[in-house]
Amino acid sequence: MSEWIDVASVEDFPSGSFRLVTANDIAILVFNLNGRYYAVENTCTHEYAQLSEGKLEGEHIICPLHGAHFSVITGEALTAPAYENLRTFPVRVTNGWLEVDAEAEWDIA
Repeated sequence: MSEWIDVASVEDFPSGSFRLVTANDIAILVFNLNGRYYAVENTCTHEYAQLSEGKLEGEHIICPLHGAHFSVITGEALTAPAYENLRTFPVRVTNGWLEVDAEAEWDIA
């Protein structure tokens, strides 16, 4: 089952940025990487810091607490101290609006 949540107008979501949305009590970060869109759960799998407070470098989101790197594209934990991957979510564009599926099954990279 799908529950598509509006994130933003594509026109108002510049490349290299990310937005935080909440659906079904899940905080989700949605990214625009050169017109390609990705979404991951906002919570670091190491010490549960909020990744939305971290820094985006290329295709990596960096945890603000201990500096773990995660792939925005796959959710993969790329550096210690994080070893567990992030949950990822499908993203689509419909009529100029970016949407994320908050009901998607957990897809472990």
